Amino acid sequence: MDTRTPGDINMTTNMPDDLLTGYHRFRANRYAREVERYHMLAEGQSPKTMIIGCADSRVDPSTIFSAGPGELFVVRNVAALVPPYGEATGYHGTSAALEFAITVLGISNLVVMGHSSCGGVAAALAARNAKPIGRYIGPWVALLNETRDKLVAANPDASDEDLQDALERKAVECSINNLMTFPFVSEAIAEGRVRMDGALFSIIAGELIWRDPGSGEFSRVPEN
Repeated sequence: MDTRTPGDINMTTNMPDDLLTGYHRFRANRYAREVERYHMLAEGQSPKTMIIGCADSRVDPSTIFSAGPGELFVVRNVAALVPPYGEATGYHGTSAALEFAITVLGISNLVVMGHSSCGGVAAALAARNAKPIGRYIGPWVALLNETRDKLVAANPDASDEDLQDALERKAVECSINNLMTFPFVSEAIAEGRVRMDGALFSIIAGELIWRDPGSGEFSRVPEN
């Protein structure tokens, strides 16, 4: 049953007013400026970079990287997690997007991007105390269980805030490690066809923190 008030819905289109207003802005501004690009993209896409990011509404990759239509191939899920390679039947949304990006689109850059104040990471930490975190969220963030438990064991006196910050970084590393279990990913990297990186976005500072692929350390990306 729709419980929204009539003011929330445009009676002409039956669309929520905020979405309709946004669409009108898109048509009047971005689409009008880039109409030729959209005509070209109708023939196909050839992005060079895939971003595996979090579904959090505050960390849109296209906004962070000022990317135009067709420039980024993005898959977003809770906590920007990548499951390990597996051949069991089921619904593998992230794995399917990854396979398409590598084997069909031929992307050359693969980036796992987590972020600060990540609810998925917080859920993984809460789960160690057997707190309920949802029918579907729980099994998904359980991908971090081993990483979380090692982190907590190594830092018994750490505050919840420090554990959150540390696990956000470890989650990126976990996804990078899982990516390497996919044969088509490890092969593409070994052959030099794909570069893989990790990153974090600080919401409060609006800053990107990039992972050094050699040391695994994260450092802030300098501004111009």
